[in-house]
Amino acid sequence: MSTRHQTQQRAASAEPDGFDDIRNAVRRRFGEAARIDNIVAPTLGGSNRTVVFDLVEGSASRRLVSRQETYHAEDSPFLSPSNQFQVMAAAFRHGLPVPEPVFQYDDTDDMGAGFVTGFVAGETMPKRIIADPAFAEARTRLAGELGAFAAHLNAIPLEEVAFLERITDSVDPIAAQRARYDYYNEPHPGIELGLRWLETHRPLPQKRVLVHGDFRNGNFMITEKGLSAVLDWECSHIGSGVEDFGWISTRSWRFGSNNLPVGGFSERNPLYQGYVAAGGPPVDPKAVRYWEIFGLVRWAIINIMQAHGHVFGGRRSVVFAACGRNTSQMEYDLLMTIAGHYT
Repeated sequence: MSTRHQTQQRAASAEPDGFDDIRNAVRRRFGEAARIDNIVAPTLGGSNRTVVFDLVEGSASRRLVSRQETYHAEDSPFLSPSNQFQVMAAAFRHGLPVPEPVFQYDDTDDMGAGFVTGFVAGETMPKRIIADPAFAEARTRLAGELGAFAAHLNAIPLEEVAFLERITDSVDPIAAQRARYDYYNEPHPGIELGLRWLETHRPLPQKRVLVHGDFRNGNFMITEKGLSAVLDWECSHIGSGVEDFGWISTRSWRFGSNNLPVGGFSERNPLYQGYVAAGGPPVDPKAVRYWEIFGLVRWAIINIMQAHGHVFGGRRSVVFAACGRNTSQMEYDLLMTIAGHYT
């Protein structure tokens, strides 16, 4: 579900073979004199071809990232690359720290769906964000910065992303999860209980805003100075502002540092304080808990989807096969969270 812009990169020779598609797409937009150089194909990112390169125009050089969809399932809950690009463009226009959208691929490129953004340097690996001494100072303010990011994202006028109103999750997120779960016809008692709990404990309706949808440790980038970019916009939709706070607080995204609920690196209050200080409304912890339980249900169903793709969808991968086992772990975490044993 993610792409990574890594600072440590393998050196590459100028204009190597195998990248004529990107080279041609660049020349269509920047002229025949434009070329690409210092090309790297990072290994991270499971559903997309990611290529990092320099765009060279005369004496000027700019580092860019190409993200090209390589697999699309009809049952996928994720936004198309075109829609992701539009959401990122809205966030960028409002000054949020996201990779700069440069251009989308089109039919003339004959490359399928995808886009090119500016390169952002930083670290995305959760274990390093949680534990690397180099980021000790950054960790002290990271939750507050993420809270401020969420407040500014929620404030973007919805008319700028009006196309998201057609996304199923924007209408009724519980019904959307139920429909996906039923699609796979794979009974899981823990998920059934979780869906029932969500249906009977719905919070009061909140103002509908733009949310990131995959706001978690691993999908943002930091430097020693703090937050540098938020990545991976394929789950963006219109919903409750605190959905993102529930997602980042689920046990799944603490990466073993379970005593610190926000991404394994912070208590909850700095996140909420950063949100309010940047213009967000007061945060109701009970509403966050609801969306945390929702997040566990959602993540369990996504794991079913990934395993289904491995077995039936022609997407053979050890990682996706392991998702079948992960579903049981999500059920356990879900039940323990509902029961109040996990906080």
